Amino acid sequence: MSPDAMLRLILTSRVYDVARTTPLDRAARLSTRTGNHVFLKREDLQPIFTYKLRGAYNRIAHLAADEQARGLITASAGNHAQGVAFAARHLGLSALIVMPQTTPEIKVEGVRALGAQVELAGDTFADAKARCDELAAATGRILIHPFDDPLVMAGQGTIAMEIVGQARDDLTAIFVPVGGGGLIAGIASYMKAVRPEVKVIGVEPFEADAMYRSLEAGHRVALNHVGIFADGVAVREVGALTFPIVQACVDQVVRVSNDQICAAIKDVFDDTRALMEPAGALAVAGLRAWAARTGAAGRSLVAILSGANMNFDRLRFVAERAEVGEAREALFGVTIPERAGAFREFCATIGRRVVTEFNYRLSGRHEAHIFVGIATESRQNAADLAALLEGHGYRTVDLTDDELAKLHVRYMVGGRSPDVRNERLYRFEFPERPGALMEFLERLGGRWNISLFHYRNHGSDFGRVLAGFEVPDGDAVEFDQFLRTLGYFHQREKDNAAYDLFLGRAS
Repeated sequence: MSPDAMLRLILTSRVYDVARTTPLDRAARLSTRTGNHVFLKREDLQPIFTYKLRGAYNRIAHLAADEQARGLITASAGNHAQGVAFAARHLGLSALIVMPQTTPEIKVEGVRALGAQVELAGDTFADAKARCDELAAATGRILIHPFDDPLVMAGQGTIAMEIVGQARDDLTAIFVPVGGGGLIAGIASYMKAVRPEVKVIGVEPFEADAMYRSLEAGHRVALNHVGIFADGVAVREVGALTFPIVQACVDQVVRVSNDQICAAIKDVFDDTRALMEPAGALAVAGLRAWAARTGAAGRSLVAILSGANMNFDRLRFVAERAEVGEAREALFGVTIPERAGAFREFCATIGRRVVTEFNYRLSGRHEAHIFVGIATESRQNAADLAALLEGHGYRTVDLTDDELAKLHVRYMVGGRSPDVRNERLYRFEFPERPGALMEFLERLGGRWNISLFHYRNHGSDFGRVLAGFEVPDGDAVEFDQFLRTLGYFHQREKDNAAYDLFLGRAS
């Protein structure tokens, strides 16, 4: 579809039967922190706390009467489901939403409360989508796609129309979260037609960067594995219709880490006292990363706050990682002498800096390995501190970007064993639903001894496990075959500094 055709669809959209014109609020603290004029487009203030209502309603409102009578169907793990359910209730239509079994109960109940029928199927969105396609063919219901539909894109594009009327004349760039591409395709089509000088910049997580990789390759790329922390943008492949529009109209796509997303959630809270879901704060994370990388100053920048449907139990993880994402905390593995007074001498070396975390367990009489968190002001400040410690004779490893250390090792300090043999270390992900951990353990079976195990619920769709297995050299081929047939995403950890310091075999 051409940008001009998309512009016409945006201008004739029917979103305002149900959607609100959301404010464009200045973010005072973010503006000060970045040295720019930062404004937040508050799509979290829609009736269902997300922009998804715009596209879903626009698509459904344009259906012919006989199509509406057949009923609606879609697959979704949250926000799009609520958009379809809300639109269906407003128009008096029947809606069936297929959701993964791993969908948090609060989202399932939210869709049911809007009057839609819910069917739970599979552990992933792909499973739910396959079931949705089966039901659509069997029932004749009209499929409402979450992003790869011109009218859905046009509904989302009305956000740009509002921004043009609300923003300063010197607007430099709009930052947009990217999943399948429907939101950014709609916004970019409008902006390039009306304000072509304004940059439209997409933002994706590193672990769900299908659009970035597709643009780099020049064709759509399907990801083998998608991280689901920012579940609102966790797609394996961008849309066939959205991709060429993004190619033609979007200036660039930047990627950010989960820690940067957590820091952005805190940034938005500091300015608005509103809690975004990870995908909802994604654009702010991208804005901060872009401003830091380019050295932009005094620019007028807009970030889309795309949604605020987050489970309360995820806040623990967000709070833990926000300080790291803001470079306000650094994590180190430090080796100090194992003798009385050594900890006091270490603290004297770091001076008046704030110790945020300290984990230690006696594991030998010669030297001690400590896992320590220290408050910092910047990445450079952390590097200077590491150099200071090294200069005083303390062997220091920076673990700030080590996922194994942050997810697991910090809770397991003191787990060194003199008896472990031939240990292989793996990280696993499994669907997080009732009974899932027991099912995971049963699948692992009892052929090889589990020598290490750590699991902690983070309130996410997938559980994360660190496991060690004692695998004799002669069993290596059989063990690798076992992992291939296990059916869970896994990643071997070799030569990990945090493991070597705190969990490896004691001598």
